[in-house]
Amino acid sequence: MTPLLAKLLHGACMIAWWIIRLPFERKTKRNILRRDAMDGREKLLLLISFTGLGILPGVYIATGFPAGLDQAFSPLRAIAGLLVFVGSLGLFRATHKALGRNWSVTLRVREQHDLVTAGVYRFVRHPMYSAFWLWAIAQALTLQNWLVGPAGLVGFGTLYLLRVGREESLMRETFGPVWDSYAARTPRVIPFLR
Repeated sequence: MTPLLAKLLHGACMIAWWIIRLPFERKTKRNILRRDAMDGREKLLLLISFTGLGILPGVYIATGFPAGLDQAFSPLRAIAGLLVFVGSLGLFRATHKALGRNWSVTLRVREQHDLVTAGVYRFVRHPMYSAFWLWAIAQALTLQNWLVGPAGLVGFGTLYLLRVGREESLMRETFGPVWDSYAARTPRVIPFLR
């Protein structure tokens, strides 16, 4: 494993992430929105997360900038990061499959919205966030640069911390006691951790 190969494989995983998402974007357009919480705050949070997980790593992979902040390269650490990324892709795919027509990038409730509690949602309430956390960890391990490596943790971490409570309030408003019961028995993002 070389630094260049690690960058290229990380970039391939980033592309795979978007390929997984594409068919679900088309599928959800058929399900009419009932409530959309997309506002300035949500747009800013998405931009911050995208900067940390997409823009900065994309620039680094394509140009090597900022090479002056590169760490001493560890092939073992890069391999571990790529394995974590592959695991996050599997989890990401499973969340999309379980959500089906309920999936959305932002906080939305659809006309025929169901509370999904099967599949990976049996283990955690927010497995898509779990997948993004894994991606951010993978980035820190694979892209061994003092700025780009942790950028995913900071970018996605900001979105997560400022959004998850709002999302859970939306679910509580939509599903009431059914949500409360599900939330009481199901951890938020880490299985078996209450």
